[in-house]
Amino acid sequence: MPRLHVCSLELLHETVRRTDASHVLTLMKNVGQVRTPASIAPGRHLKLDFSDIVEERPGEVAPSLEHVHGILDFVAGWDRVRPLVIHCYAGISRSTAAAFIAACALRPDQSEQDIATLIRARSPSAVPNALLIRFADGRMGRNGRMIAAIDRIGAGNGATAGTPFHIDVGDS
Repeated sequence: MPRLHVCSLELLHETVRRTDASHVLTLMKNVGQVRTPASIAPGRHLKLDFSDIVEERPGEVAPSLEHVHGILDFVAGWDRVRPLVIHCYAGISRSTAAAFIAACALRPDQSEQDIATLIRARSPSAVPNALLIRFADGRMGRNGRMIAAIDRIGAGNGATAGTPFHIDVGDS
């Protein structure tokens, strides 16, 4: 079954190796510091450079609709034969938001609340970035359901590093 794996930058290379992933999605500030794992073919690592903020701040790049388009386009191009690893710096906010967005796109038969609840169950530290979720909800025509689902699971447990987890996203 195709899987999305979520982790921190620190666990990126280990997670790619352990899962035999074919694709990587990086969401963090200063993405130039991220080395693509050797096993990932060219064109299968998307790096989106933005800060983990939920409102505009001087000197920072906030999540945007363009970032959501990048996530959705990359996930749509993933063949789902081998896993996709999604990571941010800590594995708490940007990566969990991207995993939620990807799972909602890939599993339109599953409710947004069920996906959000699964993320909370698998990662008590998850705090999906609310701005990314808001843009995705609008882009995907979810009429506030993605936003409400993330609001309902509440804030994570305040960890400084996220609990790695995976989500099954259906047949390839």
